[in-house]
Order: sequence, then structure tokens, then C-alpha cells
Amino acid sequence: MCSDLEPQRPADIRQLDVDKIRADFPILARQVNGKDLVYLDSGNTSQKPRQVIDAMSTFAAEHNANIARAVHQLGTESTEAYEGARSKVAAFINAPSHDEIVFTKNSTEAINLVAYAMLASSLQRGGDPRFALGPGDEVVISEMEHHSNIVPWQLLCERTGATLRWFGLTDSGRLDESHLDELVNERTKIVSFVHMSNILGTINPIARIRARAREVGALVMLDCSQSVPHLPMDITALDVDFVAFTGHKMCGPTGIGVLWGRGELLSAMPPFLGGGSMIGTVTMEKSTFAAPPARFEAGTPPITQAVGLGAAVDYLSALDMRAVQWHEKELASYALPALETVPGLRIIGPRVPVGRGGCISFHLEGIHPHDVGQVLDSEGVAVRVGHHCAKPTCARYGVPATTRASFYIYTTKSEVDALVAALEKTRKVFG
Repeated sequence: MCSDLEPQRPADIRQLDVDKIRADFPILARQVNGKDLVYLDSGNTSQKPRQVIDAMSTFAAEHNANIARAVHQLGTESTEAYEGARSKVAAFINAPSHDEIVFTKNSTEAINLVAYAMLASSLQRGGDPRFALGPGDEVVISEMEHHSNIVPWQLLCERTGATLRWFGLTDSGRLDESHLDELVNERTKIVSFVHMSNILGTINPIARIRARAREVGALVMLDCSQSVPHLPMDITALDVDFVAFTGHKMCGPTGIGVLWGRGELLSAMPPFLGGGSMIGTVTMEKSTFAAPPARFEAGTPPITQAVGLGAAVDYLSALDMRAVQWHEKELASYALPALETVPGLRIIGPRVPVGRGGCISFHLEGIHPHDVGQVLDSEGVAVRVGHHCAKPTCARYGVPATTRASFYIYTTKSEVDALVAALEKTRKVFG
């Protein structure tokens, strides 16, 4: 969970056996354009190990049924698998209770759930004042957010009359906290910001911001989409109010995400979606609602995906997330200077491996990122190009888009070398 690590790997943190790990991922054995696949797009979506694929396949083949209320054997098995996955996720992030884990479609839905609960509380009589907003109230985010942590708050402010404010960024790709006390003030209702940036790789320290939010009575939410897959995560130590993350970036399937919230806050929040499974009782005049997390999981949930996420948690837990963090720190330490040997390459974000993860965005002078991506693809190197759903960040650093290489547990230094060689070829292709 910490951003600043010691210069040398501590003796009690083992090194990942990357060759063994790679053997678990079938897709890494394939070729692209006649070249061995070099997959450097894990910040967008990670690959899945056989253990996750097999767990989902076995569930579909042998246990498939809807959860809850069923009295037959398959329904019982399905319910146990679904709720077992919830417990695994809770343990993985050291949540105080599995009932604080709400399954969502992805991080975007998790953030929207909180924003729409605040909207509902703002509109209804007797809404919990911690969630109710109106003219004069403020929401604080940052300039490095993914669009999923910008647009919901823009919509909330437009609909309630509240004001949206944000932290700026330094030239080196860090949060500018120089105006913290003015930005987070007695009018602030919630501060929502990213733990690890999906474009800059920056790992944001949260202690000062959290402390200031507590002083003024504001809620704190973290977008941990990029940090939960890559860092040891302890919700208790983070001491925030809400956390969002997603399964497909942590060796799990798409279609499953997580909102963690403090139990007493979830209990006070109105539901986001109405329908089956989230009710207490229903009459033609009025409905009452189930306790969390069921209150926020209307309809048939992503059961198979939850099973896959549980298997992904098992896989990562067996690796030791401290080892995962150090593997990526060492890759970043190797890649940052290697990339800067490419003429005309400008790294967007921190240029040192301290307080950052294994996600590196860059711009090649005179060459559009889409052209860079096409040449790299011809060499079998898969990267992400574009604005990465972070257009304000691109605007801050004066680029329309970037090329992004992002590492994970199966990434090797030889793949970094392949990236650098492909970038040098790109320079030659475009003169």
C-alpha cells in the first residue's frame, strides 16, 4: 500500500517466478503478426490464468443456477460459490466484513452507485445529510482522474447545484496539494480521487488529504482500479469511506467489479437500482429494502464472473501481493531509463520509480500515438494508445494522446527490450 519503497528488495519478499507464472496464461503462448506476443496492455485489461478460466468453466458446467431462495442443490451450490467469492474479496483487501463488499459491473458502476445514492439523498425528504448536496456544497476530485471518476460527479453537481473542484497536477506528474486546505473546506461533501493513475502511473499518498477531509467532515472515496491488482491492499489502514475496483484488471473476468463501503454508510444509503433481490417487502403502495450488500445488487448478479474473480483473488494471494508490487517496481526501474534512450521520447508522468506503478505513458515527438501503436503491433507488441479516458490529464501536459505500456505479474525485462526495439523501429519508419 505504500508508495515509497526501499532501494533494495527486502529479504522477506520473494521474487516472482515469472516463467512459472507465464505458463499459467495460455494467451501468452500465441503469436501476433508472426511474432511472439508481447502483451503490455495490462492497465487496460489483464490476461487470465488457467485457474480462473477453469473455475468459471467448471462452475458453468457443474453448478450453474441462480442464487438465493432456491431450495434445490444447484441453487445452494451457486449461492455458496457467489457468497464465497465475496468473502475472498473481503479478505484480499482486509475489509472488516464481507457484507461491506458490493458486487457491481465494474469500477465505473461502483463510483456511479455512490454518486447516484448522493443524488437520491439530495432529492428525497429526510435524506441522510452526509450524502445530501445542494447549492453551496462542493465535490473535490483531481485532474488525473479517469473519466469514470469525473463524469458522475459532474452530473451530480449539475443536478444538485453543487460545485465541482479539483486538485491540479505538478509538472512531474504528482498531485498538487499546495492549496489543500483551501480546496477541501467546510463546504466539501466528498473527495474522490484515484489511488494509482491509469495514465501517469502515479501512486497518490492519501494521508494528508484524508486527514483534511476528516477535519471538515467530508467523505473520502478512492478509485483503486489500478492499485488493488498491483499493491498490497489494506482497507482498514487506508481508513477511507469508499473504494472502487474491477475484476478484469486483476486476472479476473470482465463484467464484475467491487464497491467497498463502510458498513454504517452503506446502511444509510438509498438503493441505486430497484428490482428483484434488493427488497425487504413489496406492496402496491410501498417497498422496503434489504440490508447491504443485497440492497445494491438488484436482479440476477454476475454469478459466473464472481466465481472467476474469487479464483483470481486466490491466484494473486498465492503469489503474495508484496512480491507483485516489487516485481513491477523493478520493471519500472528498468523500463524508465531504457525508454528515455529512444530519441524524441517524452515520458508523461513521474520519471523515477518512486511513488509510481508499472504503467508508463509516453509521447514520441512528431509521431501520433496511433501510428506508434500500429508499428508496435506489427512487431507483436501490444500497447494502449489514445487519451486513456483521461483527457484532462493529456490536456494538462499538452498532448492529444499518449502511448501507454503497462506491466503485470507476467511481464519480463526482455519484453521491455522488445518494446524499446520496436520504438526505435518506429522512429526509423517515420524518419
